[in-house]
Amino acid sequence: MAISDWPELERPREKLLSRGPEALSDAELLAIFLRTGVKGKTAVDLARELLTQFGSLRALLDADHSRFTQGKGLGSAKYIQLQAVLEMARRHIRENLERGDALTSPDLTRAFFQRHLRDHPHEIFAALFLDTRHRVIRYEELFRGTVDGASIYPREVAKQALNLNTSAVIFAHNHPSGISEPSAADRAITDRLRQALALFDIRVLDHMIVGDGETFSFAEHGWL
Repeated sequence: MAISDWPELERPREKLLSRGPEALSDAELLAIFLRTGVKGKTAVDLARELLTQFGSLRALLDADHSRFTQGKGLGSAKYIQLQAVLEMARRHIRENLERGDALTSPDLTRAFFQRHLRDHPHEIFAALFLDTRHRVIRYEELFRGTVDGASIYPREVAKQALNLNTSAVIFAHNHPSGISEPSAADRAITDRLRQALALFDIRVLDHMIVGDGETFSFAEHGWL
């Protein structure tokens, strides 16, 4: 049965308009992106098949061009369209963060770091430099390492913070292992950074560790 023959409120597009995008399943959201199915399959049927093939919605969205175009009904045009949508989403999160107050928007800050750091195969240590009202001055990826860790230099961080006239900073780095639990080294470098920046009256508001699922917050656990 074609989707157009379904009850109106069960059709993905109409369901989104009436109940909002959060009410849709992964397959229904993907079906809207696909727009059409293939012979013998509706867009929703095709979406379900693709989710099974790739393993999850995230795996499909993160697939490179070669892997993505192996999916039935997917080609270069769809890949390009998807990459444009994903980049718009990244920029939307960044613009919202830059207009807002990072200190009072922990969920937005967490989403921002997850989008930028989660899927890298090596460690990246990044920072949000904030002004006196805790608005974002700049986001920077400061250090890159291997899956075993990154070398962090407090002096270089302090230098950049002073160059940007920073009043506060939020740090984050990813764990390519997918486990967001902080190590002893993570706690030690956080203390070193906090002490170094305190000499210039720059506060460390948080240090987030991005894993495959949850993001660990030093501030939420009372470690700062």
